[in-house]
Amino acid sequence: MASNIRVGVSRLPYTGSWEGPELSHGPEIMERGLVELTSKGEIEVVEASEARLTSEEEGEYGAWHRLGLASRRLGDIIAAQRRRGLFPIALLSNCSGLMGVLGGLQRSGRRPLRVGLVYCDAHADYNTPETTLSGMLGGMPVAVSTGLCLSRLRMECGLDPALPSRYVVMVGVRDVDPLERELLDRSEVTHISVEEVREASLSIDLEVERLERLTDVVYVHVDLDVLDPAEVGGHRFPVEGGPSSLELSEALAMIFEHKNVGAFGVASYPTGGGSEPLEAVKNLLRGVFEGLGRRPRL
Repeated sequence: MASNIRVGVSRLPYTGSWEGPELSHGPEIMERGLVELTSKGEIEVVEASEARLTSEEEGEYGAWHRLGLASRRLGDIIAAQRRRGLFPIALLSNCSGLMGVLGGLQRSGRRPLRVGLVYCDAHADYNTPETTLSGMLGGMPVAVSTGLCLSRLRMECGLDPALPSRYVVMVGVRDVDPLERELLDRSEVTHISVEEVREASLSIDLEVERLERLTDVVYVHVDLDVLDPAEVGGHRFPVEGGPSSLELSEALAMIFEHKNVGAFGVASYPTGGGSEPLEAVKNLLRGVFEGLGRRPRL
């Protein structure tokens, strides 16, 4: 593995929830696993930053609004890391941090960049306020990011313009609401199945190559519920039939060999799941670093 991979870590603890805790310790726990992996010197963590609000902003009304403010700050961190030549790794409380990451990548060039998305999740998160059965923002971030709803929140997060749906590839999705399925069927979102992940199928490379032709930079996002529930005990929304972390790690290694794949994010750490979820996160990171290490050096 190459020894000159310079990483910038960013944490977003805000959940956007008005029902449970607004701040999550998941990003902090995942960072510990990252530090363990990088302590051998193969990867250099140049900086680690957290997107936090000022005391005045903390007092503003609305959990979604506060998430938007913090997400914009997260995007600023990621944009600055990319400009300095660092590889951004975003550790997110949940998938609602997606818009901030995408917005940061969009703003990381001299002009607005076209950003592709590889979205690894058991759920499509393509609901809108009109189609959702739960009302949860966590079920909407891909729909928000592609301009289907909540445009003010998206722009507050710093993502403008929205992504065309053809810039999105979903991986491992297997739990979709009925009206959400209708939205997906009308979109240009493409899909990689769990079986294709397990087989390390050539279709993974082909989809990433397609995104590279369409966009300037690609973000790979993993919600840990995409995995086999045995590895992420305590997750709020487990779905049977997912790949193991080692299987997904192999797919990530394939993906990160591609030179335009420019950032990685992990979300939804189950803090009550014992040691297995942290080992799963470390397996995923190993796959990312393996792929980065395979890239040809100039």
